[in-house]
Amino acid sequence: MITCKRIHDFSAGHRVVGHQHRCRFLHGHNYRVTFECTAEELDALGRVIDFGVMKSQLCQWLEDNWDHRTLLWERDELVAQLDVVADSIRTVPFNPTAENMADHLLRVVGPVQLVDTGVTLNRVIVEETRKCSAVAALEK
Repeated sequence: MITCKRIHDFSAGHRVVGHQHRCRFLHGHNYRVTFECTAEELDALGRVIDFGVMKSQLCQWLEDNWDHRTLLWERDELVAQLDVVADSIRTVPFNPTAENMADHLLRVVGPVQLVDTGVTLNRVIVEETRKCSAVAALEK
């Protein structure tokens, strides 16, 4: 199997609701996301997917939706308390851990962004720091 990989960096704030330590406070990260795609067969040029398509479909989604935003779980009590500045806070349907972010990108964003390409986003790695990352992968 041949896999194509594209890496994208973005910055965002978040907090983890219910966390017992410092991550319960608003804070931010310089995230690194690795997208891995596969296809049943290579295209006529011998590619899984053009890297530019990965950039325009997956990386651009991050730029448009999460970059330089604060990601808050829609159930977070802070959502109702904050005077939300247009587009600065994005509510998400999950507690914004690296694990949940990776899973959302894999199972929700990827299938929509890559529709009709014949390509499957099969693995997403979300790094919060150089030492801490989470991986979401489709079962084989």
